[in-house]
Amino acid sequence: MSKLTKKQKLAQEKIEAGKAYSLREAAALVKEITNTKFDASVDLDVRLGVDPRKADQMVRGVVSLPHGTGKQIRVLALCTPDQEAAAKEAGADYVGLDEYIEKIKGGWTDVDVIITQPANMGKIGPLGRILGPRGLMPNPKSGTVTQDIAAAIKEVKQGKIDFKVDKYGIIHTSIGKISFTAEQIAENAKEFLTTIIRLKPSTAKGNYVKSIYLSSTMSAGIKVDPKSIEE
Repeated sequence: MSKLTKKQKLAQEKIEAGKAYSLREAAALVKEITNTKFDASVDLDVRLGVDPRKADQMVRGVVSLPHGTGKQIRVLALCTPDQEAAAKEAGADYVGLDEYIEKIKGGWTDVDVIITQPANMGKIGPLGRILGPRGLMPNPKSGTVTQDIAAAIKEVKQGKIDFKVDKYGIIHTSIGKISFTAEQIAENAKEFLTTIIRLKPSTAKGNYVKSIYLSSTMSAGIKVDPKSIEE
């Protein structure tokens, strides 16, 4: 087991054991305890009181973060020739159809989001075994299968993200960068958490939001009080 560095020890000492911080307190604290030389991601881990094995308790959705993600999102638009110009103008990094389908079949997946039109899903469907495990398969529920390719590209570039509860009942996502202000981090986190609460399945019983932890790349997790979301 590796030993903690002096900076890591000092950072951990700033987190009060057992305390659940307000969202704004946690946003300020995560900046204080992060000492990476790079612009670390700020992450949220939310444990829900749902059983993802049951279809009526699957929690998934999309949210547009008010301050974006801070990441350069690489978008592939798999579209027909008549939509290529609009896709490029909207900011897509890669635009085309058949040639990119062949590249993906060869193992190329160097993108963050793939957006396409409903009419193209017949061609893209067979790529599911490659794209699915990487979270890249276009899906109407996440807005990545749409007639309005340009609008979908702009939304993704501006900070729209999709999320899905895993088999353990946890949703993990990045909601910004450590270079964001504490207020921006808190506002992005609140938007994300409010969306999750809004998607609570009617069949979910008991405590829906069991725990929330805010952290940055390589930092310790900070426990967040779910009640502070409404503040």
